[in-house]
Amino acid sequence: MSLNRVNQYVYTYACHEDELPLCLLELRTLFGADPQVGYLESAINVEVSRSPFMKQQMEVWLEADSLQALSERMVEVELDGATFKVVYMETEPAEYELQRQVERALGARIRGQAEMRRPERVFGVATIGERYVFGPCRSSEAVWLAHKAKPQNYSTALSTRVARAIANIAVPRPQGIKAIDPCCGIGTVLIEALSMGIEIVGFDLNPLAVRGARANLAHFGMPEVVAIRDMRELTGRYDAAVLDMPYNLCSVISTEEQLSLLQSLRRLADRAVIVTTETIDLLVGQAGFTIQDRCVVRKGAFARQVLLCRSSQ
Repeated sequence: MSLNRVNQYVYTYACHEDELPLCLLELRTLFGADPQVGYLESAINVEVSRSPFMKQQMEVWLEADSLQALSERMVEVELDGATFKVVYMETEPAEYELQRQVERALGARIRGQAEMRRPERVFGVATIGERYVFGPCRSSEAVWLAHKAKPQNYSTALSTRVARAIANIAVPRPQGIKAIDPCCGIGTVLIEALSMGIEIVGFDLNPLAVRGARANLAHFGMPEVVAIRDMRELTGRYDAAVLDMPYNLCSVISTEEQLSLLQSLRRLADRAVIVTTETIDLLVGQAGFTIQDRCVVRKGAFARQVLLCRSSQ
């Protein structure tokens, strides 16, 4: 297709208000900038199904300063015989009928056969400030929803959405990255990371947790990447790590034990996402990390802190 492409992408996103801070932290990490309310525009191409919060992605092919001007450019769209559909991406609030009018106005100018149920090509249209933008549109497949049906579960385990966002925050660019989850529990983060093509291994001191993680990984046809090990005895270096502080929900551990875990984490990786129910900023600093970004994820009265950390040395 011979179009003057803009090399830009538009994404829409949505989340529950309790998870909004996590959503914004994930998007900041993936795109290097804060999003607008409900959407973001970026030159970075991220697979829309990676994020549990992104809904749609449009690759901007055409733009104009009015709907009329954009509709006149629809003659540039070549379908090579494919059926098509135009969908309105709600980057800004718009009444239902107005959305349908915009879709019809552009669809009527495209040379080809419209198909509402099973189109071979889906195009999006959105307003960004005073601009109208148009291009191929992809919707999230919400693959993490299937991961809720794990054979093994903990009541204190991260939800699949939270785990997937944390994996993205730890590894925003998976290519060539090796990651570790040294207290992996039943493998919730491992499953989300592996499903996105992130190379990751997991360890846990609890044999029952490792057995559960293996069962969960096998259930989804994923490789067995877990082993029984105390993270304080692990060696090697990784590009990124995820540590869900594993004991403070089940028993009280001393400050010295917490610091030992964090120091072990620092030996393993320079970049880490730490999940904790307690304020451990001082310990994080003593372990050799600097907190670069953070958020709080709430579920009712229960709250987790998510800390994005880098080596301070």
